Amino acid sequence: MLFVLTAIDKDNGLDLRKSVRDAHLAFVKETGVVRLGGPFLDAQGNMAGSLIIFEAADMDAAKAWNASDPYMKAGLFKSTDIRPWKATVNACEAKL
Repeated sequence: MLFVLTAIDKDNGLDLRKSVRDAHLAFVKETGVVRLGGPFLDAQGNMAGSLIIFEAADMDAAKAWNASDPYMKAGLFKSTDIRPWKATVNACEAKL
């Protein structure tokens, strides 16, 4: 099952994000569940949050994966939201 995680960094969180980024990316690679992900950007073009589409068996597993993410463990986010998601359009096929 697919889930979408949206997370917004705490104010002035860029230095914390940068300090934990390598661990976060290693976690993403090690777990192998992320289909698509990347940072939200602020008005200056700096990373300021995350959007991740990932696979998990159910909502409990999705929450557990998120709780294990080094960004979460470091307290980077002021808010997070996880929702089940269904892909219906492939941008490559639809040529959006």
